[in-house]
Amino acid sequence: MGTLLIHGGRVLRPDMTVVDADVLVDREAGDIVAVGPDLSGDETLNADGGLVIPGLVNAHTHVAMTLLRGHADDKPLDRWLREDIWPVEAALEPGDIEAGAELGVLEMIRSGTTAFADMYFEIDRTAAVVERAGLRARLGHGAISAGKSEAAARADIEESVEMARRFDGAADSRISTAVMPHSLTTVTPDLLSLAAEGAADAGVPVHYHANETADEVDPIVEKRGRRPLMWAQDLGLCRESDFLAHGVHLDGDEIDLLAETGTGVVHCPASNMKLASGMAPIQRLLDAGVTVGLGTDGAASNNDLDLFDELRDAAMLGKLAAGDASAVAAPDAVRMATAGGAAVLGIDAGRIEPGAAADLAVVDLDAPHLTPDHDLVSHLAYAVNGSDVRHTVCDGQVLMRDREVLTLDAAAVMARAERRARDLVARAD
Repeated sequence: MGTLLIHGGRVLRPDMTVVDADVLVDREAGDIVAVGPDLSGDETLNADGGLVIPGLVNAHTHVAMTLLRGHADDKPLDRWLREDIWPVEAALEPGDIEAGAELGVLEMIRSGTTAFADMYFEIDRTAAVVERAGLRARLGHGAISAGKSEAAARADIEESVEMARRFDGAADSRISTAVMPHSLTTVTPDLLSLAAEGAADAGVPVHYHANETADEVDPIVEKRGRRPLMWAQDLGLCRESDFLAHGVHLDGDEIDLLAETGTGVVHCPASNMKLASGMAPIQRLLDAGVTVGLGTDGAASNNDLDLFDELRDAAMLGKLAAGDASAVAAPDAVRMATAGGAAVLGIDAGRIEPGAAADLAVVDLDAPHLTPDHDLVSHLAYAVNGSDVRHTVCDGQVLMRDREVLTLDAAAVMARAERRARDLVARAD
């Protein structure tokens, strides 16, 4: 397959400096070969006037929920789930999930995301979309106990473990997996332990929602006499490879536990704001050495999958939460969206240097809102939009060139998703 040369732009280095350089990629191995001036390759991707950055990592989402974008808004989490989301999800068909996943993956490619973690259903359908679209993903079947018989709930956890075994390493190893019990409050303790045991046996992480709202924390404290993450550790969770979503309501002991165990946290600021869940203590997590990534959550609670929006929200909400304008500075936010998310997902990406995965995006800087260019890291955190991405590369393959997605038929994807979304809501009513 030869080499790909990303030529003529500036490059964001791991230390958050920007240099004039080319990036040479081994397309067959999917790795970065060299970064420097005057390189040559078999094929050239023009980055003139652009900034080459690591592909963004959306470390927590429910990608097929693009079909529910705008369906239910302006409610707190528990009511939103029980009154609006879960009833519609009960009417989902496998084809709906595939259509929604295609729409979400298209949106992510167009906004520079090259890897994502997805908790949902019909993992085979999402895996098929990831394989043909060319992205990288850590997938898991979301299992839940609420509203189910004991036998059905156990079967759901067992399916999550089985899907993790089945699809780990799929799509030429671009797909990895995790066991994904929904949350510490929607899955029973014995099944959380079963999930942890199954994940350990399969050699994959556990991913779950935790401490998202005060209503998820208080009942555990009242019933168990322990903070949620200490209790989760008793059940076999909070291992080094595990990662949790949200972590809005964490106390100091829980932050210390995350730092000690190496458990990652995925910050979803837009969803947390929209559902009024609270402000996560991100600067405290960073100061403690916790690995933090960024996620959009699902498009029903965001309402888009543009990680640049999330990056900006993370930086600004982090300052508000800390009461300090210097908190969650631009470089920290950019790291969370790239190297931080890659570390949370356990993938060798998120940085531009030889040997790293060739997951890259080129941001076009020729725009009024990106002029002047005093500080390009500042622009990435506060000014760039997903629509500024010119090219997207994953695993050494060009997925989007000059805003044209090469691996999916954009018009067909959007038309199919529109039709499926309308039919889904009609069935659920």
